[in-house]
This record gives sequence, structure tokens and C-alpha cells, in this order.
Amino acid sequence: MHDKISAEDQALLDKFLADNKMFLGPDPEIMRNHGVAPRSEAEEAILSKGFDAHRAHHIRGLVNAALSESFQMVNQMGAAPGAKWGDLVTAIYTANGNLAMIAPHGIITFAACAFYPIRFIIKNWMEDPTVGVKDGDGFIHNDARYGGVHNTDQSMMMPLYYKGELICWLSSTIHEGENGACEPGGLPAAAESKYDEGIKMSPFKVVENFQLKRDLVTFLQNSVRDPKLQLEDMKVKLHAVMRLRERIVAILDQFGREALIGTMRMHLEDTEVEVRRRIRELPDGTTRVLQFMDSSLRENIMQKISVAVTVKGDRMIMDFRGTAPQFLNRSVNTNLASFKAALATGLLQNIWPDLPHTMAVLSPIEVITDRNSIVDAEGEMPQAMSLMPLFKACVAWTIPMAKFNYSLPKKYSAIIASQYDQAATFIYGGLTQHGDVTGNFCGDINGMGQGARSHADGEHSVSPVFGFMADSGEHEINEEDTPIIRLGAQRLAKDRIGFGKYRGGMGYEQIATARGSGLWGFMTGCEGSKFPSAQGLFGGYSCPSYQLMKIKGINIFEELKKDPKIVEVFDIVKLMNERPIKGGKYSSNDMGMTFELCSDGEIYMICQGSGGGYGDVLERDPALVMKDVREDLLSPDLAREIYQVVFDDKTLVVDEEATVQLRAEARRQRLARGKPFDQFCKEWVTPEPPAHLPYLGSWDNPKEIYATTPMGQRVKMPADQIQGVFMPNPKDIAIMQLEGEVESLKAQLAACQGDASRRGNA
Repeated sequence: MHDKISAEDQALLDKFLADNKMFLGPDPEIMRNHGVAPRSEAEEAILSKGFDAHRAHHIRGLVNAALSESFQMVNQMGAAPGAKWGDLVTAIYTANGNLAMIAPHGIITFAACAFYPIRFIIKNWMEDPTVGVKDGDGFIHNDARYGGVHNTDQSMMMPLYYKGELICWLSSTIHEGENGACEPGGLPAAAESKYDEGIKMSPFKVVENFQLKRDLVTFLQNSVRDPKLQLEDMKVKLHAVMRLRERIVAILDQFGREALIGTMRMHLEDTEVEVRRRIRELPDGTTRVLQFMDSSLRENIMQKISVAVTVKGDRMIMDFRGTAPQFLNRSVNTNLASFKAALATGLLQNIWPDLPHTMAVLSPIEVITDRNSIVDAEGEMPQAMSLMPLFKACVAWTIPMAKFNYSLPKKYSAIIASQYDQAATFIYGGLTQHGDVTGNFCGDINGMGQGARSHADGEHSVSPVFGFMADSGEHEINEEDTPIIRLGAQRLAKDRIGFGKYRGGMGYEQIATARGSGLWGFMTGCEGSKFPSAQGLFGGYSCPSYQLMKIKGINIFEELKKDPKIVEVFDIVKLMNERPIKGGKYSSNDMGMTFELCSDGEIYMICQGSGGGYGDVLERDPALVMKDVREDLLSPDLAREIYQVVFDDKTLVVDEEATVQLRAEARRQRLARGKPFDQFCKEWVTPEPPAHLPYLGSWDNPKEIYATTPMGQRVKMPADQIQGVFMPNPKDIAIMQLEGEVESLKAQLAACQGDASRRGNA
């Protein structure tokens, strides 16, 4: 038996291990902690003396103005579509990395993720003699495993030293798009490992003495398809942060370090106290909702996201146990830190939008998951299309919190059904008409339909689910930069509605083609083609399911030259039902499409979706039904079928008495169809998922996880021992099926030849 190691030897061993770490990967201590860090010595010294709230309010306003100015700089000068249309943010953090404030516009999630890489820098680079952190340094980062949404987002982070003391950190983040991934545009649904996702920047120093290091800039330009975009937006983010720094230094010069440090800390603590107070107002108990993703973006497969929200006193727990296991080779996973950032966005956008936009809103809320589930994926898993579960996190609050808030005398916002939560846009790449190689996404991702409210219809195409202050873009600008031509753009999608007493806000159609490139392609990264994605509330309908539609094998520009009236209106329903373009190959596909080349004039059509409805359709005011019919948002047939309204087709005048009678009859028919709950469960509920259903997640027991693939293999595993799911390549499956058909045809041919030979002999 060996003697116990001496303290001196232990210290030597600890130093050796610290100095010789093989790889500084994502740090679980950082990545699994979303809470506000304890007060620093400086913060404690300042606040323990008492701090004037009025002074803090004044300084908060100055900081807010500085953040707004730096945001506008990026918005006006950025090259990426995400910069032009508001998919960015600027933010300020305390010296120990707590997110204190973000710009009054922008994407909350970006800032709610960026404190993780700042904490990584503080822990690993501050005292490292080969790196170090000093005034004038800037760090870049994009790998979501170190904190972020996905690898398309790049952050510039800069420490601010004042009179030799680190006072705070500043950042600017843009959804850049192109990042050198296996598919252009930065969102590769085809990624089967993290090594297919493009550049993966752990936080590293790219700026010294307020200047970009040209060797590293060249390396990053060399790693992407669009080197001009990479350079320009690195400059834009750097100079926006430098302008923000100027404004903060001016505040420090005028008010002193204690004023700024105290204001940021008070801002965080006051927010956390208010969140706890609001939780305490809610009734104790648990509410649940199930969400489903119906695609891996390469095959149809149901993935369950299980949500249970529990309130007890001033504690709130969000429990996601029972959720689907991670994919080993599909990119729709996300890590827990990213998922929490999306939860913060959903809380601030849909539940308590009046609260300050800071990480403190989530600090008092406990989040529980199963390790290696699709919302808490291990670091080696591909996560390029993490938007799929992250968008579910943005709306996970709406149904449980609507139930908690229903009976409260004071509400802080209107109860709302789920917003449409899919990335319904075209991702593109190839050679532009100007001879440049590029890849990115279109700004019309930012026009998702709002969920219906408890007192009013949802707004049409109001905002993305991940941000409340973004634009859907100018198509003319996109057409100048790329070969994309919009044949139909942002026409509200008639009849594709989340029905209810109040209906969800509608999305718009997007019809696109390409012209003048010679090498161009599209992809889409969207679910909800089989299973509706935005759920209704209190009897409201979910949104419809939506498809990607294509007309291939034609050139619409040549067809229009021959007959300018061949298509009178580019409308998806008319194009697909009437099929006016002869010789075209019309197809309807799931909205998850990996990158596909598009010849000049071929047509691609998708639809931005509707939010969920609120309340019983039979309670909708007939006047609102007729208003939708008059505005051509709703067809007369659906007005009758869904809302049970009687009206004159020409005048659209409602027969009030007949409508009351028709609705009364509809309610009687409902009662006749109804069954006692126990009987319904007996007939409907099964002990396991149906054998034919490709299904991932728990069934009736959150401690048991099922994994059933499209090939029919099924595994059941304990939730604390989840193994990832490996999916075969769809092309391999198609080849195998075709080979099987060939062998079957060969056998049939041989049998026919044998029969003919026997008849000849006879």
C-alpha cells in the first residue's frame, strides 16, 4: 500500500495537470450553469453601502442608448442578410461575465448565449501567458458548444479596462450565415457529424490593440465560401463594439466606476427578485405540454419534447425528462446551454415582455433534462440545425403559463397561443450573377405568424419566434446581390390558419426561382409537414401542416416569353391544383430539403406558417369571420365548415338567427360524438408506440425512452442511460429498395421465361 502523497507533491501534480491539459473543450462547470454569478468583491463593496435607484435608472438609460447606437451601426453596415434585417445583438456584461443588458432591439438568444464564452475566456485565458487579456483585445467565437445558438452566429467580445481595472465586457453578435459547412449557407441539414458544420471557433483572440490580426482573418476567410462577408462583418462587429466602448468610457468618466458597476449588479438582482415575486403569485402545481418534431430534416421521424412546469412558492422547475434521445448523425440536436438561452427568449418574448432583457430572468428557474437527449446533446453530436428544438423552447412556455395565469387577477401580458415556430425560408448557395461565390439565408424567416391572444386575433407575420424586433427583408436588395427572383412574395396564405375564437396570425407564401447563375441551389430546414408545429390553446386549432412544393424541368422565364398570361397570379394553391405550366414536374415534398441545384426558371414554393388559435371556433364573432372573408384571408366554404356561420354569398351579410341554430346543432353533434374520458382512454391509449411509427421519446413513463427508426428497429432504454440514435443514409435506403425491386423484377422475368420455355416444349 502506497503512502499518502505529500502536499508538496500534490501541488506539483496539480500544476503539471493544469499546465498540460490536452484540450480545453466546453467546460461543464460553465456550460451547465445559467445562474447569475455571486457578487464580486467590487460589487459587494459598492452595494453594501447602499445604492441610489434613481441614479441607477439614469445610468441604465445611458447604457441603453449606447447599446442601441452600436446595434444600429451593425444593422446599417453589416454585409450578412442577418445584419441587414435585425438578426443581431449588442450587449454589456459584468466583469465576471453576467449578461447585464442588451440593446432594446435584437435577438435575445444571442446575448443569452454569449456569456458562456466570456466565462470561458475569464477562466482559461486571463492568466495564460500565451494568451492573456488586456485592454484593446477582442475575441471571436461561433461554436455553440462553447455557448451559442449554432455555428452561423459569430460574436465579437471585448473587455473594457478603465484605469487599469476590468470593469465589464462588451459584445456584438450577427447571424452571419455562410461558415464553410458541407452545405452552403451555414445551416447544413446534411451534417452527420460536428466536422461537417464548418468552422468551429472556440473563443480566441483575433484583435490586439483594437486591430484585427490579419493572419487570423485570412485563416477565417479561407475557411468559408464568402471571404468578403467574413472580413466586412468582422470589421463591423469590431467597430460597433469600439463605439460602444467609447460611450461606456464616457459614462465612467462622468459618473465613476462605482456607478456603472453598481447599476449593472442592481439591474441583475432587481430582475431576479421580480421574477421570484411573479413566480410566487402563480398557483402551486404542475402543468404539462407535449411538443413533437416530425422530421430529422432527412427523414420523417417523430421526436417528442416533454415539458412539465412546476411551481412551488417562488421556485419554478422546467422538467424536460422523457424527451427524445439525441441523434448520432443528424444535425437537429442542441446542447443544454443553447436550449436554456432559447427558454429565456421565450419567457421574455411571450410571457413577461416587460422584464429587462438579461440572463437574470432565468436565474431562479431550474431546468431538468435527461443527458444525451435531443435538448441536452453531448458535444460530439452534430448541432448545425439546432433551431428545430430551440424554436420549440421559445414556445414551450405558452400553454403551461397560460394555464397558470388564467385565474390571476393581474396579468403582465396577454395570454397567447403558440407562435409558428419553424424556419420557413430559403437557404441558398452558389455562384451569383456577379461571379461571386456565396451562401446564406433569406430574411423572410422573420415573418412568422403570431399565436392568437386571449382577447384578439394574432398578428400576421409579426416576427420570428426567436426575436421580437427583426425585419423580413427587402427582396429587391436580395435580387441585386443574388440570382434569386421572387415570383410571389409575402402574399398572406389564405385558409392556412390556426382557427379559434380568435385565430392565429397568418404567414405568407414564398415563391422563388433563380436566373443568370449557372450554378445555384436551394435548401430548406423546416419541420411540421406531417404534424402541425404551432399548437392551439383552450380549444383553438393548431396551425396546418405545410409542404415544400416544386415545379422542375421548366424555365418560367421562357414560358412567360411564349405566353405572358400562362400564369396570371403566382399563387401556390392555383399553381399546384391547376398546373398551368405544361411539361413541368410538379411535386409536393416535406419542408426539410438538403441542398439541391436549381436550374434557371425552376420554381420552389414554401409557406410561412400560422400561429395557433385560441378558444372554441363556435364562439368566434361572425362579424370577425366575415371580415376575414372580405379580406380574402378565408374562403366562404371554410367560414361555413369551421365556424358554422350562415351568410349571403353576395352581400356577406350574416343570418344571425340561423347561425345561432347551426352552432347549437354543432354542439349537440359534439355531445353525441363524445365519450367518457375513461372509455376514450381505453379505446385510444396503447401501452407502447405503434410499431409502424418511427418514434423517439418516452411513452407513458418518462423513465423509459423508446427509439424506433423508419426501418422498424426498436430499442427501449432507461432515461438515465440514453444511447444516441444512428440513422442510415436515405440514399442507401433508396438504393437498397431499388435493388430489391430489380431482384424482384429479375425473378418475375425468369419465371416468365421459364413458363414460355415450358409452353414451347409442350
